[in-house]
This record gives sequence, C-alpha cells and structure tokens, in this order.
Amino acid sequence: MPLSTAGVLSSASTASNRSRNRPRYRTKALSSEVDESLFGAIKPLTRSDSPIVLLRDKHAIQKTLTALGLDHKPETIQLITRDMVRELIIPTKDPSGQSLIMSPEEFERIKWASHVLTKEELEAREQAFKKEKEAIVDTVTTRKKIMKQKEMVWRNNRKLSDLEEVAKERAQNLLQRANQLRMEQEEELKDMKKIILNAKCHAIRDAQILEKQLIQKELDAEEKRLDQMMEVERQKSVQRQEELDRKRREERIRGRRHIVEQMEKNQEERSLLAEQREQEKEQMLEYMEKLQEEDLRDLEQRHQQKLKMQAEIKRINDENQRQKAELLAQEKLADQMVMEFTKKKMAREAEFEAEQERIRREKEKEIARLRAMQEKAQDYQAEQDALRAKRNQEVADREWRRKEKENAQKKMETEAKLRKSRLEQVAFKEHTLAVQVQRDRDEFERILRAQREQIEKERLEEEKKATGRLQHANELRRQVRENQQKQVQARIATFDEGRRLKEEAQKRRERIEDIKRKKLEELRATGLPEKYCIEAERKANIPVNTSVN
Repeated sequence: MPLSTAGVLSSASTASNRSRNRPRYRTKALSSEVDESLFGAIKPLTRSDSPIVLLRDKHAIQKTLTALGLDHKPETIQLITRDMVRELIIPTKDPSGQSLIMSPEEFERIKWASHVLTKEELEAREQAFKKEKEAIVDTVTTRKKIMKQKEMVWRNNRKLSDLEEVAKERAQNLLQRANQLRMEQEEELKDMKKIILNAKCHAIRDAQILEKQLIQKELDAEEKRLDQMMEVERQKSVQRQEELDRKRREERIRGRRHIVEQMEKNQEERSLLAEQREQEKEQMLEYMEKLQEEDLRDLEQRHQQKLKMQAEIKRINDENQRQKAELLAQEKLADQMVMEFTKKKMAREAEFEAEQERIRREKEKEIARLRAMQEKAQDYQAEQDALRAKRNQEVADREWRRKEKENAQKKMETEAKLRKSRLEQVAFKEHTLAVQVQRDRDEFERILRAQREQIEKERLEEEKKATGRLQHANELRRQVRENQQKQVQARIATFDEGRRLKEEAQKRRERIEDIKRKKLEELRATGLPEKYCIEAERKANIPVNTSVN
C-alpha cells in the first residue's frame, strides 16, 4: 500500500506540472471575420486539378447519415503513449454529398484575407506607402520643372513674324528713349539719388548681415532642439533599459524560486521514499521477528540451517544496503546535476551569486543534518535489532527442539515466498527509481530549454530595439540635413538677389556717367572755354579715368 500511494502521488504531481506547463491559448485578433463564400452556393471549379474539400457542420452530417441509415460506429485505433491512452477515429468519405468544394485560388484568397497583420507589418506597409508617395511627388515635380524649361526654351527660340519684329524693335526704341528722358529728368537729383543708392546698398548689406545672424540663431536653436530631443530620447531609452533590466531580474528571481521549489519538491519526494523504505524495513523486521519467534523453538536441531538462513538474511541486508547506497548515489548525482545547472545560472548573474551560494550552503547543511539524523536512527534501530535478536536467541535455545518436524516444511515455503517477494520489491523499486530519474531529467531539460528560449527572445528584442533607435536617429539626421540644405539655398537666393541689385545699380551709374559725358561733349562743342568745361566737369564729379562701356 505505501508503494502504490507513492506512485499515485508522483503521477498526480507530474500530471499537475504538465498541465501548468502547457501553453495557454494566445489571442491572435480581437475581432474576426468569416468569408461568406464558405457558406454560399457551390461555385464551379476554375481548375480541375487538386480541389480542396471542406466538410460542413458535423451535426448536419450526422443527421444525414441517420436519415440514410448509415449511422454506425466509426472505426478507431488505440494509441498508447507513455502518459496516456487515446482512441483515434479513422476518417471515412462523406456519403452525404454536402461537402463544399472550392478551388485552390479561392482557398488562398480566403487564407490571405484571414491573415492578421502585426504591428511591425503595419509599420512596414506604412513606411513603404510613404516612400512610394514621396517618390511619386518627386517624379511629378521633376517632370513639371522639365516641362517649364522646355516651354521657356521654345518661347525664346521661336521665330517672330515681320509685324512682331517691327513691334518689338519699336518697343525697344521707345523703352530706350523713355530711359534717356528719365535719366535727363533726374540729372539735377543725381547727388540725392547717389545717396539713396548708397543707403540702399548699406541697407541690403545690413539686411544680409542680420539675416545671417538670424539664420545662425535658427541653426543654434535647431541644434539645441535636436540636442534636447536626443537627450529626451536617451533618457527614455535609459528608462526603457532600466525597466527591461528590472523585468529580467524579476524573471530570473522567479526562475530561481522555481528551481528552489523544484529542488525542495524533489527533496520531499526523496524523503517520502526514504520514509517508505523505513516503513518497509520495519515491516520486514517485524515479519522476521515473528518468523524468529516461531523458528527459535526448534533451533537446537536445525542450528546449521539457521546459520545458513542468517547468512542469507545478512546477504539480503547487504544487498539492501548496497541498493540503498546506489539509490543515495543516484540521488546525489541528481542533486549535483541540479546544483551544476544552478551554478551555471549563477555565473551569468553575478549580482545574485552570494544569495544563491548562501541558499545552497543552507540546503547542504539541512541535507547533512537530515542524513545525520537518518544514520543515527538507523544505528539505533540496528542496536535494538541486535538486542532483540540476542534475547530471541536465548529464548530460541530453550524452545527450538519442540517445533523442528512441524515447521521445517513451512519454513522452507516461507523462505521461498520471502525471496520471491523481496525480488519483486527490488525490481519495483528499480523501476520506480528509473521513472523518477527520467522525470527529473525531462524536467531539468525543459527548464533549461525554457531559459535558453527566454534568453534568445530577449536578445532578439534588444536587437530590434537597437535597430529602431538607429532608424530613428538616421531619420532625425536626414531631417536636419534637409533643413540645412533649405537654409543654404535660401541664403544663396538672397546673395544672388543682392548681387543682381548691385549690378543693376552699377549699370545705372554707368548710364548716368555716360549722359554726363555726352552733355559735357555737347557743351564743349558749343565753343565754351575750356576752363568752364573743367569747372562743370568738377562740379559734376565725373571721374577722369572712367572708361565708357
């Protein structure tokens, strides 16, 4: 009975562990849709090869089979595994004719429509759509620029008619005459115009300097903003990393706690087995005492046979001690395997090494204390057995002559039964021990595999986050480069505008100087004395070495 109870407890604990370790159902999507073509009319096949058959509701098929009189028990096969026995139904053809047949293209369409996109796939699709849209916009912009350039070239290079040529020439002459009249009207205000022009030049220069300063301030502000953004992102990354480290520490603590609980559970199971062995030993000793009480009455005539029996009992006890030593060695080996796994785990987690070492030492002390108590109890039991055997021997020496003939046959039969029972118990214990060792090994491999999968998962998540941070930083750099390019283009446009204004002012001054020289030549042509011409030239402030373009 104790052995059977231990087997039931062990199997129950193993089944509960298996039920806890089974993966739970994971939700794929919060909502789902069903393609109506699965329930509509049967569509004709687009292809004749390899159709896909989907069975309808099993209750409808059952009703059809009942109506046709084909409702019979299906054929089954029995599949026996290590932990359970199952009966598998052999599939048969559907005789109802209500199966839904669809083509592979329709099945692939339904399967593709039922696919739920993950967050990463949605982000990748949005990024691809955004890039495609930007490429289309760039292409359209480039095409517009090319069309405008072609239109301008066409307008500049097209041939004009005679009337258009005359009109164009007349317009140019009128424009030149108007410019000359305007210059002649502004002759008296040439100094003011020079001052105004000089002020405009200074204003343009000051505006350019101010714009440079503003651009520099904007660049500095943008740099500060980017620095702040990078700092905020860095702090967020640090916080995320701290949160991830905290979760990892909690997961490691839970893993260690689970291992410690598993070790304690194994220790409890071993204690139960040891207790069962002690109970069996006590029962065996009680049984032996009864046999000795019966056999001691006839020990005088069967002394030699009794010595043989004692030798056999001693051999059995030695065998028990040897098996017990082997069992303890196997248990110690299992403990060493568990401790080796724990040490490897502790090597990767240096911050918890001292705590784990303390727990291990306390566990070893507790085991040593329990073993010492067990050995002490065994020694005490051996002394009691020796004392009891001595007393029984004294009684047997007085009583052994009376029961020799009556109990000789009974003793032989009992010895045979005892040997057979002992062999069966030894075989059962070996089988139980092998099953327990296999279960411990499977549990150890499962825990090790789970830890490796968790480490690999954390590594992949870290690589993914690092890639995301790198992409975000590259996107920020690209935006900064684009802003800098836009600012440089704006500055270049401003500088070109200033250069153009300066060239126009220079041409205007040259035209005014040309008009001054022409007027001075006309004045000389009138025959005015040279000294007046020189004075007029001095007042007009005409440069002597200025060349006419």
